[in-house]
Amino acid sequence: MKKQTIIINFKNYKNGKEVLKLAKSFEKYNKEIIVGVPAIDIREVSSKTKLKVYAEHVDSLHKGKSTGFTIPEEVKENGADGTFLNHSEHKLKFNVLKETVKRCSEIGLKTAVFVPSIKEAIKAEKLKPDFLIYEPPELVGGKVSVSSAKPQIVKNLSEKMHMAFLVGAGIHNKKDVKTAMELGASGFAISSAVVLAKNPTIKLREIFGR
Repeated sequence: MKKQTIIINFKNYKNGKEVLKLAKSFEKYNKEIIVGVPAIDIREVSSKTKLKVYAEHVDSLHKGKSTGFTIPEEVKENGADGTFLNHSEHKLKFNVLKETVKRCSEIGLKTAVFVPSIKEAIKAEKLKPDFLIYEPPELVGGKVSVSSAKPQIVKNLSEKMHMAFLVGAGIHNKKDVKTAMELGASGFAISSAVVLAKNPTIKLREIFGR
């Protein structure tokens, strides 16, 4: 099987020392994994592991009067390599997404944009994000994988998209991975299946091998 990109979204499942401990376990499995961690944990994870660290979200605002918002410069200064945008749990209007991708690009912060449909994928591709992730919201956190529930959409994406794309939602085993790769995906975004696993490293091997 060809090499695949693996993105792991910590969400807010873990906090404090648990975040670094989990990140280190992922690093032992594969140093090329990208992890999305809460903003408060970015500096520690980026300084104490070799993993690529992404913020789970940033806002498009600039430095100045923006109480309660997380700006791109802030996460980059703390060691982030990139950021997630437009996750189904933090949706953005397209004009806001466009501006945020632009802001991140201006300061060298990579972007991983989530989309729930082919229509949104085609629009988002024009923004030239670093990663495009197809993730049906109704499957997020569930036991049914995107590979088995939406195989035709994954196939259609591979035919319509000019850039490589990842898939997410419900990925639990090697069959899910194999099917998605055969349909045209180049990688995976995963969360609860490994973040909440009793032994995350073993679970990663069950899903991705090695």
